[in-house]
Amino acid sequence: MADVSGVVFVIDDDASMRAALEDLVSSVGLQVRLFASPQEFLQSKPPDVLGCLVLDVRLPGMSGLTFQNELAKAGIALPVIFITGHGDIPMSVRAMKAGAVEFLTKPFHDQDLLDAIHTALERDRERRRGALIAAELQERYGGLTERERQIMALVVTGRANKQIAAELNLSEMTVKVHRGQVMRKMQARSLPELVRMADRLGASNTTS
Repeated sequence: MADVSGVVFVIDDDASMRAALEDLVSSVGLQVRLFASPQEFLQSKPPDVLGCLVLDVRLPGMSGLTFQNELAKAGIALPVIFITGHGDIPMSVRAMKAGAVEFLTKPFHDQDLLDAIHTALERDRERRRGALIAAELQERYGGLTERERQIMALVVTGRANKQIAAELNLSEMTVKVHRGQVMRKMQARSLPELVRMADRLGASNTTS
């Protein structure tokens, strides 16, 4: 796990379990932040950093499964690893369907938890990378004129310049110029790449 950095947020109402998890996670060079309840976690205003959440299922005030749903509603996308001393199959299925990385029943092997943390941090890394790419694409798209957006939406559906010109009542030369501007501003090196960008943006459905 030496190649993965991040913060592991632990929520467990058992002080001895929190201490044990802190020792384990710290031993592989990761930062750890401990909380006794979901409310404490939320009140702390956790930083927007690469990380994951190790969450007990049974907690005072709010169950871990309920908290998982609340996190999703609040737009907090930290990957969740559940730990529990009272797990059952329906509970684990519900957690995994809601996007949990792993559902571990106490007592679990230390390596199983470390492996789950590794997976969770990689998942969060990929999510963040994807969000950054999406933001960059959105910024490029925001630099297009309204006409260029129209042209882009039609280009990515496979229409030729002549068809686009007829549809928008423009000359082919005008369409060609706008098309070139779209490729330049979007930094697309090919039509397939522009199509992928449009799919990511949802721009392919915008025809006006």
